[in-house]
Amino acid sequence: MPSFFSNKKLIILLTGLIVLIALISYSLKEGARATWSEQFVQDIVGGFQYVVNVPARYVAGFFQNVNDIENAYKENKHLKENLANYASVEQQNSDLSVQNKELKAQLKMLNDPSLSDFKKYSATVVGRSFDQWNQLVTLDKGKVNGIRNGMPVITSGKRLIGSITKTGNFTSKVSLISDHQNVNQISAVIEGTRVYGMIEGYDQNKGVLLFQKIPIKAKVKKGQVVSTSGLSGKYSRGLIIGKITHVTTDQYGLTKAAEVKPAADLNDLTNVMVIERKAATVGSGVKGN
Repeated sequence: MPSFFSNKKLIILLTGLIVLIALISYSLKEGARATWSEQFVQDIVGGFQYVVNVPARYVAGFFQNVNDIENAYKENKHLKENLANYASVEQQNSDLSVQNKELKAQLKMLNDPSLSDFKKYSATVVGRSFDQWNQLVTLDKGKVNGIRNGMPVITSGKRLIGSITKTGNFTSKVSLISDHQNVNQISAVIEGTRVYGMIEGYDQNKGVLLFQKIPIKAKVKKGQVVSTSGLSGKYSRGLIIGKITHVTTDQYGLTKAAEVKPAADLNDLTNVMVIERKAATVGSGVKGN
């Protein structure tokens, strides 16, 4: 009995080995071929992966696009800031260039040998009030700086812009040559000639001074330079008023008249020079035409 049982176990073991070997042989023989159950499972898993992966890829792509848009926005904002900074720096450089040019011109005026007979006071325009009938600018120099009423005010090249009409301790007012209260006080001459006349008005629309009372026989032409004659006590000789742009005769045909474009840009004044003859008595006002 025990011998039979032992033999039975051996037979079962051998049978199991034979079945196992048969299954392995069958599996190797079938290769990559899948059973219907494997195919079913594979299709189910593949469909699930498709259902999950497609939305996942869409969501991932959406967030990637949002991130790209955000990065593009930040980069665009940064570029705009750089552009604004560049424009600001460029404007600062332009302003500094203009200021440097004006200061050089002012320094040149201080060393101008033709102004050696004058005391010179550099000043900056700090305010302006003008209309059709009255044009005044305010300077940052006043009585404590030696400024007195009646002093001529010029820009570079001895270009006349007006004269001091009011003085405070630290500021002063300049009446421009285009001021209707001032223009009838300028005795003028055409440079290089002995042709004299008077500046007696200003055409606001044309932006020209009216040069009147020129002798009818005088040879006057466009482009000639008009300067102060020195015949009045208000302005010394040789301060440039402007250039003749047009010549006519007066309404009676007795004298000639001319239009004169101011040499200085009266609408763009920053740094100016107040001058006074050294021989003049400090504090005295010069009167007369």
